Amino acid sequence: MPPQRATLLQVAQRAGVSRSTASFVLTGRHLDMRISEDARQRVLRAAQELDYRPNLMARSLRTKVTRTVALISDTLASDPYAGKALHGSLAAAVARGHLLFIGESRGDPIIEEKLISDFLDRQVDAFVYASMFTRQVRVPPLLRDRPVVLLNCLTRSASPTHHCLVPDEYGAGVTAARTLLDAGHRHGIHLVGKVSEHVHAARERLAGIGSTGARLAAPIECEWWPDSAYEAVSRALRGGLEPRALICLNDRIALGAYQALLAAGRPIPDEVSVISFDDSDLAAWLRPQLTSIALPHYDLGWQAVETLLGPPSEPAVHRLPMPVRLRASIGKPRFE
Repeated sequence: MPPQRATLLQVAQRAGVSRSTASFVLTGRHLDMRISEDARQRVLRAAQELDYRPNLMARSLRTKVTRTVALISDTLASDPYAGKALHGSLAAAVARGHLLFIGESRGDPIIEEKLISDFLDRQVDAFVYASMFTRQVRVPPLLRDRPVVLLNCLTRSASPTHHCLVPDEYGAGVTAARTLLDAGHRHGIHLVGKVSEHVHAARERLAGIGSTGARLAAPIECEWWPDSAYEAVSRALRGGLEPRALICLNDRIALGAYQALLAAGRPIPDEVSVISFDDSDLAAWLRPQLTSIALPHYDLGWQAVETLLGPPSEPAVHRLPMPVRLRASIGKPRFE
């Protein structure tokens, strides 16, 4: 049989104090209760000698606080590129002495409702509601009266009803354009990828690029995948296009563009500079290594939990900066 765990009473008896004094010391309330330093040290020493661990289940039943947080996402948990958001959330929860539960709905509202119900049955204190792609969402009815922070998504109302943590995609567009402008590029800059109204990142990135005064040449439209980008860029090159710089809407598009430029004998960055967004593993794997604007996955996860467990404040949209990772895919234009 497993050894019987030490009780608070046993700690108090060994330390020579009352049970309530031992409780105040072990819950950090010794200053409020004016407990002497000598008594505090005796309690801590006794707890260590007895390997005392508090009964969290009993405490949660008494206080109605479980020190647990649930993160509910559509596909965030299983996406290799977004895993850092989970790491950030876990680290922030641990730093605040909380456990983090993770549930993935895969976009199924029935599964989502079941997950939320199960977490509520376990008396989870607060929730992070997350999305793989930045988009507008409706907070599920079961969560409307609960502490909730939105991770990588926004409320549909004109003013935020919850704290929302999202990447600063507009600022990322500004950074991409200025990086090319600083390298001397003024002409022959093409956006690669399809900009649609329902894709928040694409709209914001394009708006940021436009705000800098950078003049974009004809766009090269494609889906956000390597094979579609390869076909679109190859077709444009065969049609006589002479790009000097490509702004790819994500790293997968950049991979396809790299292959098309290589096949056409257009070396990077000697003839064509390339910049992208996301800073996934692909960016460092490509040769030459790809300059990319990083999605702040880890910071998003950390800040979401910090905001959730921090002091109450008015709901707001928090846009986290996306830093540029300068690598070898940008050079000065050969001709201007």
